[in-house]
Amino acid sequence: MNNVDRLLLIDDDAELGGMLKEYLRRQGLALDVALTGDKGLEQFGKQTYALVLLDVMLPGRDGFDVLRELRAISQVDVMMLTARGEDVDRIVGLEMGADDYLPKPFNPRELLARIRAVQRRKEKRTPSSRLEASGITLDIAQRSACHHGHDLELTTVEFDLLKILLESAGRVVSREVLVQSALGRGLQPYDRSLDMHVSRLRRKLEAAGAEECIKTVRSIGYQLALVSPTGITEVRSR
Repeated sequence: MNNVDRLLLIDDDAELGGMLKEYLRRQGLALDVALTGDKGLEQFGKQTYALVLLDVMLPGRDGFDVLRELRAISQVDVMMLTARGEDVDRIVGLEMGADDYLPKPFNPRELLARIRAVQRRKEKRTPSSRLEASGITLDIAQRSACHHGHDLELTTVEFDLLKILLESAGRVVSREVLVQSALGRGLQPYDRSLDMHVSRLRRKLEAAGAEECIKTVRSIGYQLALVSPTGITEVRSR
């Protein structure tokens, strides 16, 4: 079992951890379990993980605190586990850098489907190519991004969103395409995940000097505006 197949669950529900560990083992995935936030961070420092499953409601240091610590040291994929109906938890988690969320209680098969979607996104990454537009450069092989030399610290979802927008620079990309390609699932009614990821990506681009780079096309999707060296913004038709 290699590191790509190893996951970390940070959740104080020992019964859930044991059940998922056995279920995922049968699916070819290794799962380590930590019952507190501190133990989870300690374990994360000992091993390389493909994805972290992080419960919001943890004793002591809660999931948001753990997420903040994780994002300070890593861009590993993080899926928040939230109480069903707690929209605020989901929004806050996405704003803080989570890549996705899964409401509790959940079907293990749905969890596996989400994990497989992450793996498929990684397998599709081109090993040696670069994308450039509007002063933004993406190195696909290194999974790095910058704007006029200013490094962008992006999460996996943010990088994938920016990649899709760069590939269609100047053209509108539908919400359906963005959700399917970057999140690995279909667009759900009233799902604000995409908007939160785009909002966070915008803030990072603006901090690096790329202001008003991502345009919202109401009821359709988003587009990366083409900016010429003279600073003129070009918008192409769909």
